[in-house]
Amino acid sequence: MICRSSPYRTVLRDNAVPTIFDLTSHLNNPHSRHRKRIKELSEDEIRTLKQQKIEEAFEREQATQELNESNERNTVSEEGGEEQEEEAVPLTLEERENKDYLKSLFEILILMGKQNIPLDGHSVVELPEGIFTSDNFQALLEYRINAGDEVLRKRFEMTAVNLEYCSKTQQKQMLEICESCVREETLREVRDSHFFSIVTDEVVDIAGEEHLPVLVRFVDDSHNLREEFIGFLPYEADPEILAVKFHTTITEKWGLNMEYCRGQAYIVSSGFASKMKVVATRLLEKYPQAVYTLCSSCALNVWLAKSVPVVGVSIALGTIEEVCCLFNQSPQLQEELDNMISVLFQNNKEKASELKEICRSQWTGRHDTFEVLVDLMQALVLCLDAVSSDSSVRWNNFIAGRAFVLSSALTDFDFIVTIVILKNVLSFTRAFGKNLQGQTSDVFFAAGSLTAVLHSLNEVMENIEVYHEFWFEEATNLATKLDVQIKLPGKFRRAQQGNLDSEVTSENYYKEILSVPTVEHIIQELKDIFSEQHLKALKCLSLVPSVMGQLKFNTSEEHHADMYKNDLPNPDTLSAELHCWRIKWKHRGKDIELPATIYEALHLPDIKFFPNVYALLKVLCILPVMKVENEKYEIGRKRLKAYLKNTLTEQRSSNLALLNINFDIKHDLDLMVDTYIKLYPGKVEFQEDFIPSNNSEVTEDA
Repeated sequence: MICRSSPYRTVLRDNAVPTIFDLTSHLNNPHSRHRKRIKELSEDEIRTLKQQKIEEAFEREQATQELNESNERNTVSEEGGEEQEEEAVPLTLEERENKDYLKSLFEILILMGKQNIPLDGHSVVELPEGIFTSDNFQALLEYRINAGDEVLRKRFEMTAVNLEYCSKTQQKQMLEICESCVREETLREVRDSHFFSIVTDEVVDIAGEEHLPVLVRFVDDSHNLREEFIGFLPYEADPEILAVKFHTTITEKWGLNMEYCRGQAYIVSSGFASKMKVVATRLLEKYPQAVYTLCSSCALNVWLAKSVPVVGVSIALGTIEEVCCLFNQSPQLQEELDNMISVLFQNNKEKASELKEICRSQWTGRHDTFEVLVDLMQALVLCLDAVSSDSSVRWNNFIAGRAFVLSSALTDFDFIVTIVILKNVLSFTRAFGKNLQGQTSDVFFAAGSLTAVLHSLNEVMENIEVYHEFWFEEATNLATKLDVQIKLPGKFRRAQQGNLDSEVTSENYYKEILSVPTVEHIIQELKDIFSEQHLKALKCLSLVPSVMGQLKFNTSEEHHADMYKNDLPNPDTLSAELHCWRIKWKHRGKDIELPATIYEALHLPDIKFFPNVYALLKVLCILPVMKVENEKYEIGRKRLKAYLKNTLTEQRSSNLALLNINFDIKHDLDLMVDTYIKLYPGKVEFQEDFIPSNNSEVTEDA
């Protein structure tokens, strides 16, 4: 099991198996003198041996390279590719200059992507008539020429001043190649890892069109769970079309084998949940092991609220986001809210301090968002009213105007009753959801508590009349405190005009239109998102030593691991291996702590001696419900949020976004140039049409 081909040292092979036999004991045995002694080598002999090994390794590498090149040539000749033979011929001077020119263009595009510089400069409407200005790409091109780029200078020194060096069409083609090459670097790691999960974030606006951000989860060669951004998908209104395009893009365009997909999760804005659920269902029909789960970056209660198919709930969630955004934009406004909280909670300073701290965070993503909002309602309304009615010049028109609009929205009885009902219904899932985002042991035990949560919600549904009466009373008390009139929604009253038989009360109206559908939907969503397969997977978390310890090492992962039997390298030895795994930790030394997470278990020095356990832990790790333990490997989502926050909607580009978010991924300029030449062999020349003085669109390529 010793690998002697290493040029520098003798090392164990990757598949070496430890042995109980001591093969070196004879060296110190006086009775073994008749045996052949190991010769001690001098430094010169060691140096000579090392040099021989280096030369042998180099010769093997050269032979392998020649063999690969020979195979490639044979493959091409079998396909009738006579063009490849021509490529083996040395490049002409013109071809080399064209490649150098394209390389310069790609370098500029990559720079613009990494630095988040939009391709376009000033728009036509910003410029006086008759004034021409180059876009950002051409400006950087000219700057590079002036800085001494001889390749570009030689190509453009005889061209007119107002000539476009690279057409919009060519820029788009080159950007698509940049995006594809950068994405491929990540996808190559995903394929090497085999198993992965797909996660989408909320729908975003890219230059006026809706897109779905797509991220992929996988465990890399260093045993680290990573979540990387791999691109945007155009959003479709028809869920069936969206499902087909989603699958086609991932499998055909991006080249991922969905047979290896072990999880899927969708973080969606209100109104999009039902459509993404269709996508999840269609993928599950084709790939049963792509378990539909919650995403660890989204609180369960927030996810459930966004999925409720009631218009009033969607409107309320949008209002909450706008209120949070307004206060986060203005430190002075935040200070005004703090002062209002101090006045209202002067008899409970501890509560006041807690609310102030919460307000300075992204509190709309908390498990207890609606409890916090109900506590803050009076302070928010009074603060917004004070700002909107302030006659001084302390607040600008935008803040004063938004304060007036949001104050009106918060003091709508429809909004008040919606948040109170959501607060009470979701109180049954709050602790359960919080545990799902906790430690590995919390997630394991949460899976076992789902039955109790569903039992409580079913009990609420059976007695909805009684529960709704209490909820509505709480909503009316809050409305009275805010001096809000208790009434039916205006649209309902207008629709009932002339209907003399209609005697619907506010309480009954909100029970039928809000309480009943909300409770029913949450029960069904919990059943869907925590399917039997999902719960089985979570039960396998007892493989983590700390969970095993809490269960007194009395666990039975074999039964739950059946769903991953085909993913194991040696499924026949699973039972024996799990027994050894339990014994290893049960009889550990006193100074050895039990690994508390999958991340810690994957980084154990001897984890490879348990190949089935290692494979199971890797698959469990990539489930979207499991949080990324090491934050530095969750940068894909953070960079995505930063890009969307820092880039104006009209300046966003799906191509440049990928370059910006994945700025640290290596790129091969030669590969990009070769790809471009193969795809567009007749478009290496620059644009030869003169640009009109009003900077209008060029209509014809060279």
